[in-house]
Amino acid sequence: MKKYTQNLILILCLITGVVFLSSCEKVIDLELKNADPLIVIEGTISNQSENHFVRISKTIPFEQSANFNGVKGAQVTLKSSAGLSIAFTEVTDGIYRSPRLRGTPGLTYTLDVLVEGKTYSAKSTMPSPVIPDSIGFKTLSFFGNSNIYPTVYYKDPPKIQNQYRYILKINGKLQGDLVFEDRFNDGNAVSDVIIYDGDDDIKSGDIVDIEMQSIDRNVFKYFFALSQIGGNGGPPVAPANPVSNFSNGALGIFNACTKSTKSVVLK
Repeated sequence: MKKYTQNLILILCLITGVVFLSSCEKVIDLELKNADPLIVIEGTISNQSENHFVRISKTIPFEQSANFNGVKGAQVTLKSSAGLSIAFTEVTDGIYRSPRLRGTPGLTYTLDVLVEGKTYSAKSTMPSPVIPDSIGFKTLSFFGNSNIYPTVYYKDPPKIQNQYRYILKINGKLQGDLVFEDRFNDGNAVSDVIIYDGDDDIKSGDIVDIEMQSIDRNVFKYFFALSQIGGNGGPPVAPANPVSNFSNGALGIFNACTKSTKSVVLK
């Protein structure tokens, strides 16, 4: 009798649990609180003689579309450890352009941005250039699917900590932005395979452009964290803002880099 009573109680508990779970099937509206907008600054200077640009924006509320929220009226100044001081000119809301100039490897550059009464500063040291020898292609298979990926061949300088960034375009469309380091390839002949998650697979006749940048350590850490959030090289990690090299809580990155671009057509 005791065993029968225990079984009956267990059945009643299970039925009660099912009824309870069924009663919980309703829509719950979450009230997502919007954080105060933050300043985002993205700037690059290279060893190429060209106009360099700085983008200044603010973060937008969660429910809004991801449009560029440009900030106008900022004062943008670039300084070098050799005494250079250059002011940028605003060309449209949030976009600032330098005069035509060429950065010098080995110098440290400081970008100062004064906006809405607050100054944000970042430093970046321009590395020595590393020029790719050539670009080829490799066919790799993942989960039964084969794709063609561009491969950059170069000689890594010995006894120097080097970091590289690759910007990949296929037929003029941005498809990938990756970073590598020479942690296991110092001083070696290297072939970096640019595995990307873009929309377009490479096929015969496509024009492939690869910009290779030599970047400093802080810039590498920023773009590496950004790629980890997106899941490149593994499963995505919990969302978090990559560590910026700007002061006063601004997001974004200032990148003093050396760069070269190679273009190749897949036969």
